[in-house]
Amino acid sequence: MPEPAAPDANPNAGANPNAGAANAATIARFYAALGRRDAEAMLACYAPDVHFSDPIFRDLDATGVAAMWRMLTSRGEDLHVVVSDITADAQIGRAHWVATYTFSGTGRRVENRIDATFGFRDGRIVRHQDRFGLYRWARQAFGLLGTLLGWSPLVHRTMRRQAARTLAAWQARDSSERAASG
Repeated sequence: MPEPAAPDANPNAGANPNAGAANAATIARFYAALGRRDAEAMLACYAPDVHFSDPIFRDLDATGVAAMWRMLTSRGEDLHVVVSDITADAQIGRAHWVATYTFSGTGRRVENRIDATFGFRDGRIVRHQDRFGLYRWARQAFGLLGTLLGWSPLVHRTMRRQAARTLAAWQARDSSERAASG
């Protein structure tokens, strides 16, 4: 009978030695697709049970993730994405990316600097978390109002609720259009 692994054993032992490079390539593909505003290519990088979170969308399941990226890529006509510092192993990955775009709610230009972490299973992303400064984003997106109030947890909750309503409305419209065309 084989002995159990030592508690400090490497969890990646026996894993595909090329998995890190493959996962890093998946991250690069994901951001290249975002830069092209190709939501379907982005979604192909995700596992069917993916979960996403960021300071605005705190916990999206796979359906919510698909709707969010479809909505954002359909609206972001001037979106410019630069990704750097991609690293990955068999289970996790990281990247830094900068999204520059016009925020549709105010018409103001935003440069959002984001640190992303990923969890992988079978070569696909199962967990995606973006971290960025919500106050910094609010100052850019809302100008003086964002500077004065963008630090407030109450304003953060209001932004999250508005984003959730916007996503739900877009999701309803998109599912109706998909049903009509399919």
